Amino acid sequence: MARLILLLAEGFGTGRSPVAPGTFGTLLGFGWIFLLALPRSLPFYFAGTILGILAALWIGAKAEKILGQKDPGSIVIDEIACLPIVFVPVLLQQPGKSAVEHFSQHPLELFLIFALFRLFDIWKPMGINRSQNLPGGLVWDDALAALAAALVLWGILALRG
Repeated sequence: MARLILLLAEGFGTGRSPVAPGTFGTLLGFGWIFLLALPRSLPFYFAGTILGILAALWIGAKAEKILGQKDPGSIVIDEIACLPIVFVPVLLQQPGKSAVEHFSQHPLELFLIFALFRLFDIWKPMGINRSQNLPGGLVWDDALAALAAALVLWGILALRG
């Protein structure tokens, strides 16, 4: 069971990258976005995102105990589970469109979602850093970073029209 927990917590090995494990975990998060968006259902997307975050809380906490460390860099399930939050403004702007369709028409938004999330996840402004002290802080800082990135993305999309 410990191996399975670490496999999931470390993003199927992406978290073991010697450089930028959170960045590689974030890239894996796009696969999670595509799976959640596949049915083209906002309720399914939101439910899957919430369940993913709850699973990340549980798996991340178990992995921390197994590794004997608080928030080790190899645990990237938090990046994977929280990245779909950043995609919400796109879904709300174009409901019923698949993620593949959207990104094939707007490929730069892939980069924008990635860059905004990584910026807020690394920078941790506006008290996001303090959320790491909460129970489950391993995930909450990423959820708040994703929310901040989503708000910025929402503004950019609104300006674009």
